[in-house]
Amino acid sequence: MPRKAQDVTDAELAILQVLWEEGEATVRMLVDRLYPTRTTSDLATVQKLLKRLESKQCVVRDRSGWPHLFRPGIQRDDLITRRLQSTADALCGGSLSPLLANLVNPLLTNLVKGGRVSPEEIQQLRSMLDELERE
Repeated sequence: MPRKAQDVTDAELAILQVLWEEGEATVRMLVDRLYPTRTTSDLATVQKLLKRLESKQCVVRDRSGWPHLFRPGIQRDDLITRRLQSTADALCGGSLSPLLANLVNPLLTNLVKGGRVSPEEIQQLRSMLDELERE
């Protein structure tokens, strides 16, 4: 049974980050990017991580040429949503409100007081919240 995308480990996430940035990559490209001072086991490590990501349907392997190309099988936003919901389920009984309040309130308070958020950006945030309420 394939594991769920929210079960992505930090090492697997590093591979996904490269794939989201590049669009596609070979094993060798991933090794070069993730392990600039490569050791002999790094190639095997990346291959194993890609195999696990493939079983989780988080990467897609293009076998039409050689070397095989790997592409993201999940969008970054989808993974963020799944991981946030998983965290909310575990910590907040499934409700995102307490989770978001703990993330957003301190951040916005510091940004607004520090003058790093413009009045226009504050208005954009209000508009986004208003739009969500209407849905």
